[in-house]
Amino acid sequence: MVLVTPDILVAGETLVDFLPEHVGSLESVESFRRRPGGAPANVAVGLTALDRTPWFWTRVGSDPFGDSLAAALADAGLPDRFVERDPEAKTTLAFVEHDTTADRAFTFYRDGTADTRLQPGTVPDDVLESVEWVYVGGVTLASEPARTATLDLAERASNRGARVVFDPNARPELWDDEFPAVVARALAHADVVKATPEDLAAAGFDADAGAEALAAAVHDAGPATLLLTRGDAGAFAAATGNAPWGPATVTHDGYRVDPTDTTGAGDAFTAGALAALADGEPLDEVVAFANAVAAVTTTATGAMTALPDRAAVRAFREQQ
Repeated sequence: MVLVTPDILVAGETLVDFLPEHVGSLESVESFRRRPGGAPANVAVGLTALDRTPWFWTRVGSDPFGDSLAAALADAGLPDRFVERDPEAKTTLAFVEHDTTADRAFTFYRDGTADTRLQPGTVPDDVLESVEWVYVGGVTLASEPARTATLDLAERASNRGARVVFDPNARPELWDDEFPAVVARALAHADVVKATPEDLAAAGFDADAGAEALAAAVHDAGPATLLLTRGDAGAFAAATGNAPWGPATVTHDGYRVDPTDTTGAGDAFTAGALAALADGEPLDEVVAFANAVAAVTTTATGAMTALPDRAAVRAFREQQ
């Protein structure tokens, strides 16, 4: 039961991550552990753990994997109003490959799966008028009708005064050469972009130009705020005077940890950043808090299952 009407809406895929039992290429791995995942699902669960339970619009199959994911979302405390079950499509699967630095790559099984079949208009206008924040990711932009549905949601949310947070989340194997053009359409509706340099390079930006020049190029594309994650090098953020927390420029070196699994660290950062923004924190605290959430997440296995609560984040920061 939702006791407080959410002021955040998260939209996008929920899928099953298969995590390898050891590092190396997928062809050498014989066993995997199954975990719930998907960037928007991780963000939604992360927000719930941080006491900022959102609405979550997603779509999974009416198959055993979909059953397990729906149960995981419910167990995490997310409302089920926009958790759709597709009777005609399977649930997306992603196999994760780890290298010796705990970094990862993905192989998707996502041809015509449930999350590609999100329909425009599913989230009604009155809900968009009641929320202050809407998060969308790049994976659902890779296929129709989910692409149209995601862009429609972002546009209607922006038109109704919600601040739109967009994560391009570049996954090259899901795309042809349309990625830059589609990302440009999403940026036109976004207030905040969370991205890696690699995401922005895939979208056609010059990621070698330096953080401030990259931020200026992103601002020119529409968003007033860029949150740039840089792995173990921390994060950079820049906002123009059009952002409520700007103008501001922030660099945070991150926190030193011994990572077990980096899967979902970027999503944990996004959840932390969005929670802090919704709390009205200044940009420097937004970045510091988000980096702490991400750092704690890397010390456990899995994406959704490793997301910390505020007490864990607070304890971690006190120890630094």
